[in-house]
Amino acid sequence: MHLSEFDQVIERYHGALREFCLNGNPEPVQEMYSQRDDASLGNPFGPFVRGWKQVAETTERAAAHYSNGEQCTFERVAEFATPDLRYIVEVERYKTRVGGSQDLATVALRATTIFRTEDGAWRIVHRHADPITTLQPAESVLPGPAAA
Repeated sequence: MHLSEFDQVIERYHGALREFCLNGNPEPVQEMYSQRDDASLGNPFGPFVRGWKQVAETTERAAAHYSNGEQCTFERVAEFATPDLRYIVEVERYKTRVGGSQDLATVALRATTIFRTEDGAWRIVHRHADPITTLQPAESVLPGPAAA
């Protein structure tokens, strides 16, 4: 089976995410990220950040929450491509240790990743991931009593 160039990029990206969420290693994901000022990231641990420096700092903090994982799978929901811009929407499922726990946890994230070409290579320009993977009641968007 011959994979397209972009399919190879996605395989590399999935490998980088496995390193991130199973071993707490942010470097392979960081290597794929755009280092331009408009790069952005929204992860489950904090607010959106913009610019390479903040993206790098945020990925390092986020990766530090994961260790000694055992499983990582990806379920493609949607994708779209132009010659210079592509996105994938996936549900990522991990079985890993989170936050220093000795117990394995099952983590599911809905994730959107946008890639663009920069100097002949595909780079991540935006990623958003959060744990909402099931139907939520309308009230779930309202602040809780502590935030009121």
